[in-house]
Amino acid sequence: QVQLVESGGGLVQPGGSLRLSCAASGSIFSFVAMGWYRQVSGKQRELVASIQSGSTTTYGDSVKGRFTISRDNAKNTVYLQMNSLKPEDTAVYYCKASRVLYDYWGQGTQVTVSS
Repeated sequence: QVQLVESGGGLVQPGGSLRLSCAASGSIFSFVAMGWYRQVSGKQRELVASIQSGSTTTYGDSVKGRFTISRDNAKNTVYLQMNSLKPEDTAVYYCKASRVLYDYWGQGTQVTVSS
């Protein structure tokens, strides 16, 4: 059973930065992709950023140029560096790990951007 544990969320002022971490219980080499999604209550979960096994990255339009996804294979961890945060970035952020036939999700971490 794969477990994903997110950390690094919290309260930050507009313009600030946070780094989220997603630690997997096993080797992340087994996943074809890993990514970060976010969800605001009452809205659909949306892609923030993803990274393929070959290190190709994809970003949601609203975070391009501000967020960076990266992976540390030795630590089985994926990171999301979030800079220039805006109030509209407030959401629960979820980590997802994908295999060919199944996706795994973490429990989510709250990010609140407010003055």
